Amino acid sequence: MSRFLFVVPPLVGHINPAAAVAGELAARGHEVAWAGHPGLLGRLLTRQDPVFPVATPEEKPRPAGLRGFAALKHLWEEWFVPLAEAMEPGVEQAMTRFHPDLAVVDQQTVAGALVAERSGLRFATSATTSAELLGAAGTPKVDEWIRDRLGELRQRIGSTRAAYDPRFSPLLTIAFTTVDLVGPYPDPGGPVAFVGPALAERPAEPGFPWDWIDAEPDRPVVLLTMGTVNSEAGARFLSECVEAVRERARRLRAVVADPGGALGEEPFRDHDVLIARSVPQLALLERTAAVVCHAGHNTVVEALSNGVPLVVAPIRDDQPAVATQVTEAGAGVRVRFARADRESIGAALDTVLDNPVYAAAAHRIGESFRAAGGAPAAAAHLEKLAIDA
Repeated sequence: MSRFLFVVPPLVGHINPAAAVAGELAARGHEVAWAGHPGLLGRLLTRQDPVFPVATPEEKPRPAGLRGFAALKHLWEEWFVPLAEAMEPGVEQAMTRFHPDLAVVDQQTVAGALVAERSGLRFATSATTSAELLGAAGTPKVDEWIRDRLGELRQRIGSTRAAYDPRFSPLLTIAFTTVDLVGPYPDPGGPVAFVGPALAERPAEPGFPWDWIDAEPDRPVVLLTMGTVNSEAGARFLSECVEAVRERARRLRAVVADPGGALGEEPFRDHDVLIARSVPQLALLERTAAVVCHAGHNTVVEALSNGVPLVVAPIRDDQPAVATQVTEAGAGVRVRFARADRESIGAALDTVLDNPVYAAAAHRIGESFRAAGGAPAAAAHLEKLAIDA
């Protein structure tokens, strides 16, 4: 049996797919350990795998209104690069103490790739979003700017003999999507295994009011979620979404995931709207007619896995790229986050709910996900790579 070390950032959407794959590897008899934020891993993992703690920098809030290259520049300079430098000592200690046969490194924890390369450890990349795979389409200067930042990081914490892009292992990149959704993509310099979403078992949400969900089966439920957005703009958008549903109260109800309390201090429910700090998203999507979201990769693929069409309102980072994939696949409608109001959001909901082509496209993408194999397929690829060492 082999030993696998998962190196992950302190981001829920990046840990959940890795956890599904790790669970599959453990079920096959392999040893699994983690290098990451111990508190977050402790909340998200359902298994008692060893966790090697790593330091993480304090995330600096991005100035309101940052979009495009300005937002990307801030993300790299104020988060990805400091994260790599903070994680480097802990990642090195994890590799030294655990002696893995293979590291499985999240694409955005560049420290994992750079420490592995300088240590001579083989690693695979875990790509939980397809945005890096697609690159900055049509903007080669942006790609060049990112490569320069990666080169500077490599000089400090990697091997100066290496020349590949550390966001992509030269041995294997596991992409948690399919070509049916991604579309054409440039060669990243190494093999890519498209396995579709890896949906992990998650801790239960005690006290979630399933009775409210089941009370009116003839009135479909719409899920409204914007990730961890908790700004004034996020509150405005969610409020407009709620009003769009209330205007359709004879035919719709809404569950609002509001982890930051953007809509108020306390959870709330009435006949038409349920607002909760957290929701059992995977289970809820099995009973959901549509999703309104920020085009976060995990929410999108989880919705499509259930054949649920989307209204997407991307804000920044990888979200515009994922939103484009959704609309080009015919599985959803895009609205503008900063300008959308209850009329435009409501019209988009009417479109995806009333026109069956959107649900059909969502089902088609979901079928491609199931055919790709998910966590078992990813585990099989990693097993082979570890054995071939």
